[in-house]
Amino acid sequence: MDPNFVQGLHNLLAQSTSNDTVQLKAATAQLNREFYKNPLCIPALTSIIASSPDQAIRQLAAVELRKRISQGSGELWITVSSDQRQEIRSKLPELVLNDPSNLVRHSTARVIAAIASIEIPLNQWSELLPFLLQTCQSPNAVHREVGIYILYTVLENIVEGFENHLQEFFRLFEALLNDPESAEVRITTVRALGVIAQYIDVDDKQDIKSFQQLLPAMINAIGQCLEMGNETGSRQLFDVLETLLILEIPLLGQHVPQLVEFLLRCGANRNYDSELRVLALNALNWTVQYKKQRIMSHGLAPAILQGLMPIASEEEPEDVDDDAPSRSALRIIDCLATSLPPTQVFPPLRELIQQYFSSPDAANRRAAMLALGVSVEGCSEFMTPLMPHVWPVIETGLHDQDATVRKASCVAVSCLCEWLEEQCTAKHAVLVPTIMQLIEDPVTQRSACGALDALLEILQDEIHLYLHLIMERLSGLLETAPVPVKSVIIGAIGSAAHASRDKFLPYFQPIMERFKHFLVLTGEGEEQELRGITMDAVGTFADAVGKDVFRPYFADMMKQAFDGLQSGSARLRECSFLFFGVMARVFEDEFAPYLPSVVPALIQSCDQPEHGDEAFTIANPELAASFATGSSPANAITITDDVNGNAELDIEDIDVDKMLDVNSTICIEKEIAADTFGALFAATRTHFLPYVEQCTIKLVGLLPHYYDGIRKAAIDSLLEIIKTFHELSNPQEWVAGLPPKVPIDNQVKELINHVVGPLFEMYESEDNKKVVASMCVGLAETIQKVGPAFLDGRLEQIANMAIQILDQKSICQQDPDQDESDEAPEDQAEYDSMLISAAGDIVTALAAAMGPNFEPAFQTFFPLVSKYYKKNRSLSDRSSAIGCLSEIISGMKGAVTPFTNDLLQLFYTALSDDEPEVQCNAAFASGLLIEHSNVDLSSHYLNLLASFRPLFVVTPDAPPAKFNARDNAMGSVARMILKNTAAVPLDQVIPTFMDALPLKNDYQENVPVFRAIFHLFRTNAGLLAPYMEKLLQVFAFVLDPNGADMLTDEIRAELINLIGLLNNENPAMVQAAGLAPFVPGS
Repeated sequence: MDPNFVQGLHNLLAQSTSNDTVQLKAATAQLNREFYKNPLCIPALTSIIASSPDQAIRQLAAVELRKRISQGSGELWITVSSDQRQEIRSKLPELVLNDPSNLVRHSTARVIAAIASIEIPLNQWSELLPFLLQTCQSPNAVHREVGIYILYTVLENIVEGFENHLQEFFRLFEALLNDPESAEVRITTVRALGVIAQYIDVDDKQDIKSFQQLLPAMINAIGQCLEMGNETGSRQLFDVLETLLILEIPLLGQHVPQLVEFLLRCGANRNYDSELRVLALNALNWTVQYKKQRIMSHGLAPAILQGLMPIASEEEPEDVDDDAPSRSALRIIDCLATSLPPTQVFPPLRELIQQYFSSPDAANRRAAMLALGVSVEGCSEFMTPLMPHVWPVIETGLHDQDATVRKASCVAVSCLCEWLEEQCTAKHAVLVPTIMQLIEDPVTQRSACGALDALLEILQDEIHLYLHLIMERLSGLLETAPVPVKSVIIGAIGSAAHASRDKFLPYFQPIMERFKHFLVLTGEGEEQELRGITMDAVGTFADAVGKDVFRPYFADMMKQAFDGLQSGSARLRECSFLFFGVMARVFEDEFAPYLPSVVPALIQSCDQPEHGDEAFTIANPELAASFATGSSPANAITITDDVNGNAELDIEDIDVDKMLDVNSTICIEKEIAADTFGALFAATRTHFLPYVEQCTIKLVGLLPHYYDGIRKAAIDSLLEIIKTFHELSNPQEWVAGLPPKVPIDNQVKELINHVVGPLFEMYESEDNKKVVASMCVGLAETIQKVGPAFLDGRLEQIANMAIQILDQKSICQQDPDQDESDEAPEDQAEYDSMLISAAGDIVTALAAAMGPNFEPAFQTFFPLVSKYYKKNRSLSDRSSAIGCLSEIISGMKGAVTPFTNDLLQLFYTALSDDEPEVQCNAAFASGLLIEHSNVDLSSHYLNLLASFRPLFVVTPDAPPAKFNARDNAMGSVARMILKNTAAVPLDQVIPTFMDALPLKNDYQENVPVFRAIFHLFRTNAGLLAPYMEKLLQVFAFVLDPNGADMLTDEIRAELINLIGLLNNENPAMVQAAGLAPFVPGS
């Protein structure tokens, strides 16, 4: 070894540790040019680690040595002579044990790991493992720390050479987890086990068992780390825990209850720093999310909720972005509600809410209201019948003497409005005045405006009762309220416009004048948010008042939206994209001139990286210097050249998660951009055709994105593009059956081929239920639009997807703790029910497109769908199962005949269900079965009529589902009359039939109802004579040009023809009913 070469290298490394940027650059350039491409740099750097008196230089030498060895898959290392490699391998263990600096020891350990990753796969360096095992058991604590750290770094790089030693490692780690002297040994051992866990195979039962036996000691090591207040170590260990939770092998097994109890205890311990408590609670959240079967089978939800409520009652930070144990606790309650069956979550939570809400401590009452609010999303269906008991609590909370409780009650109202629309609109007379009162109080103003915004979003017809009062109050507050409150006020005004539609016209122009200066704000933070929300509200105004009224503002508002694109703010770009989508929908063809500017902006948004340069900004100057120099290997980032002269970014031992923190605002911006492509094409039609190919390619490229919102938006837009492209191809109406009888345009076929393959590729690994549900609904709509041609060559793929989901075997439904042979539990989360319903949409679309050809498939699907109709299933499961079967009958028509008796028995059961929503679907399904089956069901008519009779008893204040059920029962009776009039006891049926007219909810059932009326006029007019006056009133109601569109063109034409015949017989009666304008020839 040339001593001059070593000395020159040493001098340049010394220069590299200087804070002088010019010296640093010069040294780096010379090192890359004269030393680092030469294999001799490897023994030279080893020599410097052994001999330099300067710790910073030894450390930098170790960092650089690891990089030289690793670069180009070990190309430079292999060119070092065999003797020198052997000498380095012999020398490094001694160096790593004897260096006084922990930082140097760690960096040298990584050198050993880099060499091991090259040598061990080649069956070299057999001495390494015995050295590590011996060092890990040394009586010297520092040696044990070094030994386990090297073993950890070696395992991080390569496990393949050590598979046969796992049992030996487990025995070693058992001792190290209980190391009496060194916390570092215990922490590193847990990290090493986290690496090994990722390589254990599901079939390695002995390894799994050995690992599980170490779990109590691992949990204990995490607890010790928290007790010491070691935040870095705690973060590392919770990372290991999260890895264990998401692995597909059930390593945590029966230890989940112990883990849950431990994490709850740590999260509740107020002696720990908030950051450490949040870490423990975040881990508990992951446990609920990924180990829900274990949580369910051990019945842990009540105990978790019991432990969380005291934490939820702790003080919240002022800043909404700051994390705190109380917020983490509420997140877990939300996660329990959305992940577990509501039967396991809401009953114990309801007891706790009642207990905490009756507390004299305002913090407990606030926690009760917030817990109620966060639980609604996952328990809304379960809560519906309980709402009469919930409302008094909400109303009391809104009037609580403590402002924090009133604010929390407003938050709860916002959540209820989002998930329980019907129940909230029914309470408008109580909620609106109370919330308006809270808006007057500066303390509750912001929360109250949020609640009002949510309520107005769903208020619809009742808005006219309050519109003037709301607009007067909110407009006044725009002048006086602080900026954050102004944002919420503007959101509420937008919702008022959305609910009131054309009734908003008197307020439109004055409010636009007030909004103008908000649209040109240039500040960041709160001002930026205000500008964005104002842009959203203006879009809502355009939707409400229509293009003719909005047109004078159109060009100027588009300019403001384009200014938002140039602002450098992801939030404002997102608002601009949303605005473009709304403007395209409102103005349609008139929006086309903007497409050449809008589409490139959307594409540019989709192309931008999420890890912006700002992620690498370092505020601390000392830290910045050590980044630049590599003098601190715990924070060393160095840009070097590889042997081929290409620049490489090296990240050495830093917190990569923090460095590469995903810019979530950019992800949301991309999601909106992806969504806007489909909206623009649907609105601007042929004008968008030049951009279809480019946008489709871009969206397909987003399908594998890690952010679920972007994947969902890409799916939605791609399927929207297919549907719109097909509509523009001037297609013939499709005919049910396979092979397709009606061809589709070749370009449409090419587009489908380009999109559907990647969609199914994505589905194979998709683990997010909302994304899969959205894909199912989109595919079903596309099949219904395009018809059998969409299924050509991919029927099996689409059918298998539906089968997999209904069988609860898709990736997003998997739980590693559940054996494949186990039946999925019948009691499931409401989100799971949503996915099952979406899969049902695919089945009904297949039946519609295939028609009679669906009969063989029905034999597979009938048991899969009907199993969701059981008394212990949720309302949505039972309702969607019967609804799905009714739509299948509608698609199959006469081909359903062989299954008639099985279906009828199921529908009989469903007709006696406790829930009107299920009865409604069962009545509809029974009618369709009567209409389409070739089996004579007249012998069942009396039993069916007896089952329908309770559905005709509806009080005026009954929920809408009861009115729907009555309308569907009417449709079924009408179908009976049409199928076999003689089998219907008309003298008993007609009075009830007439009382239920006109239909006021489900207008689709007017088709069979009016066909039955026409049939009776033709065959037994005398029977209808006593009801003539009532019938003419019904005819006037359904033909009223100011009313809703209640009839198909065919039924309308036949009805007008009948009115003409009746006019010939009794013109005075027709005139009195106001039907004269509808008499043909009038």
